[in-house]
Amino acid sequence: MNNKPLFTLPFLGLTVLFVVCLIISNLIEIKTVSIGAVTVTAGMAVFPLSYIINDCIVEVYGFSRARLVIWAGFAMSLLVALLLNIALWLPGSPDWHAQEAMETVYGSVPRIMLASFAAFICGSMVNAYVMSRMKRSASRRSDSRWRFPLRAIVSTLWGEGVDSVIFFPIAFAGTLPADVIVTLIITQALLKTAYEILILPLTVVIVRRLKRAENIDTVDSETTDYRWWRLSDL
Repeated sequence: MNNKPLFTLPFLGLTVLFVVCLIISNLIEIKTVSIGAVTVTAGMAVFPLSYIINDCIVEVYGFSRARLVIWAGFAMSLLVALLLNIALWLPGSPDWHAQEAMETVYGSVPRIMLASFAAFICGSMVNAYVMSRMKRSASRRSDSRWRFPLRAIVSTLWGEGVDSVIFFPIAFAGTLPADVIVTLIITQALLKTAYEILILPLTVVIVRRLKRAENIDTVDSETTDYRWWRLSDL
């Protein structure tokens, strides 16, 4: 009888942290923040962490586990959005006077929600795919270990780029000029990648300790199924 658990405590911890970061970033996305001459959303302080966690999961556990975590994050974000809207629809008591404020903070319009969810799934999956394929390629040359920082940066640039390319046109086409949308796409992708680079030394330490604690260093094979919807391949 095999008593080895399918999911270990470190993996479950990363999964929970990934989902929490994603939900929090969506909740605080409404606030805009000025960084010098650049204006970004408050969600940028948290959302890039989900890509860093994604990188750690792909590097240690492989693409299949990362795909499962991405879909878990999507499902929980969708559930939170649904429950928040149910709370908004419920009739308030006579002494409830903050309905307008609550709607302002939590009432995401369908277009923004669609843009956010589509961008998250596509960006995260692309990030995991690029990370996995780069590691597989590096493993053939026996240099997969020292190339992790490069994989993390390149995969994040691709993932964040795809995320921004999808989110901003869907969310703001027709309401913002095209040149502003292009500027937002480039700025967000570069800033979030810079975030990854800044925190990279910590990411390297975490990955190293995860590999040691789990005693694994997964390299996806030629038979790895990269279809986004296949969750049974664990």
